[in-house]
Amino acid sequence: MGIETATLLMFGALMALLLTGMPLAFVTLLVALIFALGWFGPMAVPLIASRIFSFVNSFVFASVPMFVLMAAILDRSGIARDLFDAMRLIGGRLRGGVAIQTLVVAVVLAAMSGIIGGEVVLLGVIALPQMLRLGYDRSLAIGVCCAGGALGTMVPPSIVLIIYGLSANVSIGGLFTAAFLPGLMLASFYVAYVLVRAYLDPKVAPVPEPGAVSKTERNRLLIGVSLPLLVVVMVLGSIYGGFASVTEASAIGVLGVTLATVVRGEFSRTLIMGAATQTLATVGMIVWIGIGASALVGVFNLMGGLRFVQGLITGISEEPIVIILFMMLILFVLGMFLDWVGIALLTVPIFVPIVIELGYDPIWFGVLFAMNMQVSFLSPPFGPAAFYLKSVAPPDMTLGEIFRALLPFIALQIVAVGVLIAFPGITGR
Repeated sequence: MGIETATLLMFGALMALLLTGMPLAFVTLLVALIFALGWFGPMAVPLIASRIFSFVNSFVFASVPMFVLMAAILDRSGIARDLFDAMRLIGGRLRGGVAIQTLVVAVVLAAMSGIIGGEVVLLGVIALPQMLRLGYDRSLAIGVCCAGGALGTMVPPSIVLIIYGLSANVSIGGLFTAAFLPGLMLASFYVAYVLVRAYLDPKVAPVPEPGAVSKTERNRLLIGVSLPLLVVVMVLGSIYGGFASVTEASAIGVLGVTLATVVRGEFSRTLIMGAATQTLATVGMIVWIGIGASALVGVFNLMGGLRFVQGLITGISEEPIVIILFMMLILFVLGMFLDWVGIALLTVPIFVPIVIELGYDPIWFGVLFAMNMQVSFLSPPFGPAAFYLKSVAPPDMTLGEIFRALLPFIALQIVAVGVLIAFPGITGR
């Protein structure tokens, strides 16, 4: 059997098993075992085990459960709610101010946690009812919550960037530095969209009536802002300042969030146990997908499949930028159907060598990859952000309505991908 036939059979087996509803982690591991035994015999099994061990044994991978634990503690505390309330002092009488303060809170939450699920749910619980109560256009309110909650993909410390860095064997600190401005750029696109819609059609974002805020309440809200910002400074400042590695900074972040709950009087055994349980479930999912994808890519590489696929991609065109655009298209299509962890571990080992061979910076491509994954979190039919929001949205808010509301924000994300391709200097690379 030639590698061309084997590649088609492997891809067909993946699609067929995924359509049965079997989890991606077990599908990839099963296909890897079948093709390893069929192509090499039983002696290939130790090779799969060594490949898996090299993935889970990375020191930087220890930062993943730390950042997930940060998000889980944040999810169970009142920090996010106080942060949102404190933004009222800044939003004032600005038209669309509540939507903009939601996006500002989303950026801060993204800089504290690096994952999207909890952020979308938090904004759906805190901000969505507030905007609907004030008479905001439903589609605008939905889009702001989902797109803002997904900013954890781009804003450091992003779990997506960590997994990409592990798969591509590039500096995660360098990825964080390169992604910082693009993440803020995407958030500013959302803010600009809100302002344009609000001022073109004032009915979509009414100006809230000013409410009196007592000095005691003002001080409490300011403390609510200062604690999250202090954690962000501790985490990102320690990385960018060179005082700590990404793994060490993740531990600093967990300590900072925990101390914040202590100061606020929210620390309890129930909070920590709930956060730990959520962390185990999330990281367990990531590890299992990583095990399956690492095994599949390892077997495919031993079969010569990576060289075959790389040859196919580079044969698309003699223009390097066309090849990059083709890769973006592949990631966009995969993002409509697969989990981002699987996409990263399956495609990055194939794409990054091509990117380097074409003369591009793999860190710049990593930022492009993360921006593309932003689209996957919102795009139908399986955009996870929509399902996260649906879980806390009013009963009359359908998935179809949520996905329709996300279309303008998906367009903004695609524009952001185009801007990064046209102006790579935004990443500082």
